This record gives sequence, structure tokens and C-alpha cells, in this order.
Amino acid sequence: MMKNVSLDTWIQLIGIIGIIASLLFVGLEMRQSQKIALAAQQQERASLVTEIIGTFAEANPAISFLDFLNDTLDLSNQNNRAVAETYMYRMWMVYENDYLQYELGLMDEDIWIAKLASMRNIYSRCKYREITERALSFSSADLLILVDDTNISPCE
Repeated sequence: MMKNVSLDTWIQLIGIIGIIASLLFVGLEMRQSQKIALAAQQQERASLVTEIIGTFAEANPAISFLDFLNDTLDLSNQNNRAVAETYMYRMWMVYENDYLQYELGLMDEDIWIAKLASMRNIYSRCKYREITERALSFSSADLLILVDDTNISPCE
């Protein structure tokens, strides 16, 4: 025999299903909003780094960023040195922000791994060790521990 279920019970069941569906919808909306926010943060970081790299072209005379990357930039030229050191300092400020965002769970793991590799590359450049140490003196001690990879040969 089947029991008769009261109308009140059906209304409550439909109400509960409606609440569950609403919560699922809100959860999906929040997830989508988080993805949009993460994409916007990545775009902002990319724009900032592009702007920082642009300082090489804005120097008078213009400096090749490739010379900087290839370690062939003439640092005896004070203009070149100033641009390179400013670039290094600004990048460390960006990297500190990246570290914070990663620690807060606001950065994708793959992006973080690429950022960490870039940080270690910059950290290993002995020509810029003085400015790197200055910039990192204002950063989190944990960031220094991360970039101070034991596989990086020490500067002389």
C-alpha cells in the first residue's frame, strides 16, 4: 500500500529542491567569477611586465632587451646600467606580488612554476646581484628561500 503524501510535504520537497538548485547555481556563478578574476589578474600582470620591458625601448638611445636577456648589455654605459637595474628592481616587486597571489591561492600552479623559473633565472645573474639583494631585502624572507636554489652557482 502506498501512503498518501500530503500536499504540504510536496511543497516542502519542492522548496528544498529549489534551494539546492539555487545554491548550485550560485556556486557555479562564483566559480565563473573567480576564473574571470584570475584571468583579469593575469592580464594585468602581463601588461605590467610588458610596460616594464618597454623601458628598454624608451631609453635614449634605445636599448635592446635581447642584449639584456643574452647578458651582452654593456653595463659600463651608465644609461644601460640604470635601465637594467630599474628593470630588475621593478621585476622583483612584481615577483613579490606574484608570490603573495600564489600563497593566497590566486595563481594557477603552471603559471607559478613559470614565474618561479623566471625568478631563479634573474636571481642567478651575478651582474645584478647587488640590486637583486637590495630589492629582496624589502621582500618576504620566504621568497628569498624559494629563489635561493642550491643549484645556482654562487657569484664571486
